[in-house]
Amino acid sequence: MAQGTGSINSDYKDWEWSDDAGERARLLQSPSVETVPKNSESQGNSLGTTSALGAVFIVVNAALGAGLLNFPAAFSMAGGVAAGITLQMCMLIFIIGGLVILAYCSQASNERTYQEVVWAVCGKVPGVLCEVAIAVYTFGTCIAFLIIIGDQQDKIIAALVKEPEEVGGSRWYTDRKFTISITAFLLILPLSIPKEIGFQKYASSLSVIGTWYVTAVIIIKYIWPDKELVPVEIPTSPSTWTAVFNAMPTICFGFQCHVSSVPVFNSMKQPEVKTWGAVVTAAMVIALFVYTGTGICGFLTFGAGVEQDVLMSYPSNDIPVALARAFIILCVLTSYPILHFCGRAVLEGLWLRYTGITVEEDVVRERRRRLLQTISWFLLTLLLALFIPDIGKVISVIGGLAACFIFVFPGLCLIHAKLSEIQETRAISWWAQVSYGVFMVTLGAFIFGQTTANAIFVDLTA
Repeated sequence: MAQGTGSINSDYKDWEWSDDAGERARLLQSPSVETVPKNSESQGNSLGTTSALGAVFIVVNAALGAGLLNFPAAFSMAGGVAAGITLQMCMLIFIIGGLVILAYCSQASNERTYQEVVWAVCGKVPGVLCEVAIAVYTFGTCIAFLIIIGDQQDKIIAALVKEPEEVGGSRWYTDRKFTISITAFLLILPLSIPKEIGFQKYASSLSVIGTWYVTAVIIIKYIWPDKELVPVEIPTSPSTWTAVFNAMPTICFGFQCHVSSVPVFNSMKQPEVKTWGAVVTAAMVIALFVYTGTGICGFLTFGAGVEQDVLMSYPSNDIPVALARAFIILCVLTSYPILHFCGRAVLEGLWLRYTGITVEEDVVRERRRRLLQTISWFLLTLLLALFIPDIGKVISVIGGLAACFIFVFPGLCLIHAKLSEIQETRAISWWAQVSYGVFMVTLGAFIFGQTTANAIFVDLTA
C-alpha cells in the first residue's frame, strides 16, 4: 500500500470534539503497551519503545484468551477437524489483512487508537457506530467472563464438597448464582471502580501463563486419555452446508485483537507497515497453532458431546484440569475490570463529545458518573450472567461484533483511504485494494448478520 501524504479526513469534529474528551488516548490499549502523547511535531519520529519481537508477544497476548475454551465446540459445529482447520485458514488471511490495513490507515490519519482511526478516516457516523460496537462488545465479553467463573467454580466446588456433580447445587453455598454473585461483589466490583487500572501488565502475564497451561492440559489429556473415558462419535463432516458458519463467531471472538492493535503498532520503535505485516503474521500463526491444537485435541477427546466450555467436559476430580480452572478464574477476574474500563471509557468519551464538555470542566461530576456507570454495568452483566448459563449463546452474539472489528471497519477504512487519494489515473493496484475493501465489508456484514440472526432466532429463543 502506498504511504499517505497527510492526514485523512483531519476535520472530523462534527460534535465539537475536544482532545480532552474522555480517556480516549489510552482506550483499549494492550496492557503491556506504553505509548507517547501524539503531537504534530513528533509524528515522523520513532518514539515507541516496543521491538518487533515484543510487538509479536503483545499481539499474541491480545488474541489469546477465554475464547480458547470454545474452540473444541467450534470444531464440532463446523463438522470436524478438516472443516475447522479450513475455516480458520481462510479467515486468517482476512484477519491478517485487516491488521495491516489498520496500521496503514493509522499512519495516514496520524491516529493512535482503533476508534480514532475509524473516526478520522471514515467520518462521524462510522466512528460513532464503532464506539458503540466497542461498548457493546466489551459489555458482552464481561457477561461471558462471569459465566466462565460460574462454570469453573461449579466443577471446583463439586470436587471440594465430595458430592456427585448432579447434586452439587443442593446446598445454598454451592448454588451457582450465589458463588458467581459473591465472587463478583467481593473481587470484581472493587477492582472495577478506580479511574485507572494499574495492574494491567500483571494481568496480561497471568493470562498468557493460564492460556498456555490450559492448551497443554487439553493436548496431554488427548494423548494420554483417562481410562474411564468412553469412546465417542467423531463427526467428519458438517450436518448441513450452513452449519459450518456457526463456528465463525468463536473464531472471530478468538482472533479479535484488532481493537488493541493500533496502539501496539504505534508503540513500536519503527512503526512501518511492512514490519507490522511480519509482526502480525507471526503472531497470528502462533495463535493459530494454539487455537488449532486446543480445538483438535478437545474435539477428538469428546467428539460431538464436547461442551461449549471444554473444561466442563472433564471430571471434577482431575487435579491438572482443576489447576487449569483456577488459572482461568484468575485470568477472568483480572480481565473483567480491564474490559469494563475500556467500555466505560468509550461511553465517557461519547458522553463528553455529545455534551461538548471537557474533562477539566467536569471533574466533580466525573466521579459520580463513573460510580453510576460502573455499578450499572456491573449489575447488568451479573444479572444476565446468572440467567444465561451457556457461554456459547453469549459468544454467538459478541462473535458477530468481533467480525465487524476484523472485517467491516478495516474494510471501510481501506475504501475511504484509497478514495481520498488524489490521483490522475487509477492504477490496477488501486482498484484491487478498493475491491478488497468492498469484499471485506461484504464478508463481515454477512458474518455479523448470519451469526446475530442465528443467535437471536435459535440460541436466545431456545
